[in-house]
Amino acid sequence: MTIDGIKKIAVIGAGTMGQGIAQLCASSGYTVMLYDVQPELTRAAISNIRKNLELNLEKGRITSDRRDSTISKIEAIGDFRMLQVDLVIEAVIEKVDIKQKIFSELEKINGQDCILLSNTSSISITQIASALKYPSRFAGLHFFNPAPVMKLVEIVRGIATDDSTVNTLKAFSLKISKSAVLTKDSPGFIVNRVARHFYTESLRLLEDNVSDFKNVDILMKSTGFKMGPFELMDLIGIDINYSVTSSMYNAFHQDTKFRPSRIQQQKIEAGFLGRKSGKGFYSYTT
Repeated sequence: MTIDGIKKIAVIGAGTMGQGIAQLCASSGYTVMLYDVQPELTRAAISNIRKNLELNLEKGRITSDRRDSTISKIEAIGDFRMLQVDLVIEAVIEKVDIKQKIFSELEKINGQDCILLSNTSSISITQIASALKYPSRFAGLHFFNPAPVMKLVEIVRGIATDDSTVNTLKAFSLKISKSAVLTKDSPGFIVNRVARHFYTESLRLLEDNVSDFKNVDILMKSTGFKMGPFELMDLIGIDINYSVTSSMYNAFHQDTKFRPSRIQQQKIEAGFLGRKSGKGFYSYTT
């Protein structure tokens, strides 16, 4: 598949990342089919996209024509069998067996030239691809939250990913106005491997009663970070952040520098997941 052959895109998973990716692709001119195993999440995602576009319109970032065009290009899909497209971006829960099942089913309903991509933050691309008949057209395309705003994407090359797929993804990244960096398949890729200690060390400060989370955020922002680690964990989702840390901890054979935090685990058990649940380290209820 060449870049000129990509017209229709499927986004699987209508959570925070999925809806952001769908909005981004539609605003870049692509027809987008948005699917989630829970149809109510797909409807909520399109409603959130509409709100985001309205906000951008109010702030003068887009025109009313751009808003209307973007919304018109996103279709909520309830039947997985309808996802016959040119390129797929998966953004579901970080569980390798679920991802493998999704891509195996996609292979059955799409041609061999359909490009299959995972937005995984830390799971091995090569491991996911091991369940596929044609792993050469499979790669990672890791976006950052919020996907319509953050300029960076990581193109993650698995062992079986071919040059044609990588080259098409480089061109696709430019089409959606992203700066792409190519990385080999390694735990956490580049950004999450470097940034993991931004979170884990901040959490250890809390565990050791060195400081409270608000002061850590204040201090980090005073050094130039736009958001402190706890604000960022709330934005990403404490459950998502914890899952990535756990994945990397296991991938590096329980190296203590990647040890997941019991503070995060307790918040997850209490349902305090960050902004999406109304409470995380901070409270977002009005």
